[in-house]
Amino acid sequence: MQRIGFIGLGIMGRPMCHHLLKAGYPVTVYNRTKEKAEALAKEGAKTADSPATASADSEVIITIITDTPDVLEVILGDNGVIHGAKPGSVVIDMSTISPSATRSMAGRLSEKGIDMLDAPVSGGDTGARAGTLAIMVGGKKEVFQRCLPIFEVLGQSITHVGDHGMGQTVKLCNQILVSVTNLAVCEAILFAKKSGVDPGIMIEATQNGAAASWQLSNLGPKMIVRDFDPGFMINLQQKDLRLALESAREARLPVPGLGLVHQLYASNQAAGEGREGTQALIKSLERLAGFALD
Repeated sequence: MQRIGFIGLGIMGRPMCHHLLKAGYPVTVYNRTKEKAEALAKEGAKTADSPATASADSEVIITIITDTPDVLEVILGDNGVIHGAKPGSVVIDMSTISPSATRSMAGRLSEKGIDMLDAPVSGGDTGARAGTLAIMVGGKKEVFQRCLPIFEVLGQSITHVGDHGMGQTVKLCNQILVSVTNLAVCEAILFAKKSGVDPGIMIEATQNGAAASWQLSNLGPKMIVRDFDPGFMINLQQKDLRLALESAREARLPVPGLGLVHQLYASNQAAGEGREGTQALIKSLERLAGFALD
């Protein structure tokens, strides 16, 4: 089986790495917080002291880190993957970052004979733990096919969407869809409550019809019971929406719904709610309405 270097052991990365170990892949891990790497060492992973050393004996190097500058540092920095990875190896970045930065990194790696796939994921920590992530992959088709068995360990819906950067672009489409839909769920719940309808009954009545969505069925009930624990934090959602807005600006494309929900989430952040789950968006709507569910 291909030897894997795995960099980034946060909420998403740790369970994903666990699945690879369970499937029998030899994995070398690196994380800035060493305790997280040591926990996976107990499951059979080797540990490394830098991204470069994690890459040195790996045929596939997976990164899943917070934001574009972090990925650039891990892959191209002084102790980055590019200094350890061998020609013929593949870097799979599963973070959500800038499509243009992804294309630039792919070019730099190619100069060293290293292939790259951008393969951001959707499904949150629940999907990472269950191995049911949706994975959208950009890069060469033949490299995608070579790495498909690895993707199949981590996700259920795996789609090759085009060349370098296209995986990131489709992920940003995903984030536009989920965030604007989340806003619609908030408005519908508040409208039901204000009009005298039990929001839980409203969800029951609509979730299997034309208005069905993951946000309605999964986040709506959490809004009603005031469960704002993060499956996906507002701060991380805001990072993704910023990337989508930047890409839309580069394309000279108006995205008014996206801009609105980004501002509403900014209200959450101003209220100290940035580490809460994205379902806490309803709090911003409640403040605007001067009306709360509870």
